[in-house]
Amino acid sequence: MRRFFITISIIILLSASPAASDNHPKWCQCPSEPILRRTVEPAYHPILYQLQRYWASLSLYPAIPNGRFDQTMENAVIDFQKKHRLPPSGILDEPTWEKIGAVPAETEIGFSNTQPSGSIDVLVDLDALTLTVLCDRVPFKTFPVAIGTKETPSPAGSWQIVHKGYWAKGKTHWLGLSVPFGSYGIHGTNQPWTIGTRASNGCIRMYNHHLEEVYRWLKPGTRVFIVGDPFRDHRHLKRGMTGSDVYYLQIRLKQLGSYHRKP
Repeated sequence: MRRFFITISIIILLSASPAASDNHPKWCQCPSEPILRRTVEPAYHPILYQLQRYWASLSLYPAIPNGRFDQTMENAVIDFQKKHRLPPSGILDEPTWEKIGAVPAETEIGFSNTQPSGSIDVLVDLDALTLTVLCDRVPFKTFPVAIGTKETPSPAGSWQIVHKGYWAKGKTHWLGLSVPFGSYGIHGTNQPWTIGTRASNGCIRMYNHHLEEVYRWLKPGTRVFIVGDPFRDHRHLKRGMTGSDVYYLQIRLKQLGSYHRKP
């Protein structure tokens, strides 16, 4: 089994990146944050609980997080909106989510004046939860990221950036990847508390200000190496599933003569 994983790792590092294609979506298919108000359904309690914990850490939520959109939560939303010069509706609408995704003023950091020069690649480490910009194969700058959950893992492998644009129809920028089995990319998030965790549908999430900095440096054709064991989650694979574990299993079976189609 150990030799099998070593073989798979070598395949990941040495396999050619799928070329850019018009078949790849030009925008991210990740869902936007829900519009939430006092009548919120229980299905949204988890995201409310996470937001309340995040705000409590910033002294923006005065109670014990409970995942409910009660009067205390509504008042916290109104106070946040007033602080950021938004209409104090008490509703978690799109402009409010965008402000939540921004870096707090007291910790805001401007873009670096130093620009990478030379050949640029990107290395995403699924174990360390980091994205490193490489310049002539030397680490230039490293950023924390969020990656896919166990059910929706990020695609380990060697890819390319095939599209630059916006995700969710006008939200933060996104960098689309040449993954052949789904729509995956690198983009920002309005849920900053998820950075450093497994939280996405497979995309690589960054703080919005980090994504905007990296976005300036990368272009279509830039290589993106997502390093990690595609079988780390030991998923029980069955018909209809997609993912890097399925993809590299097909590659290995093709090498053994047991799979006769393009992986």
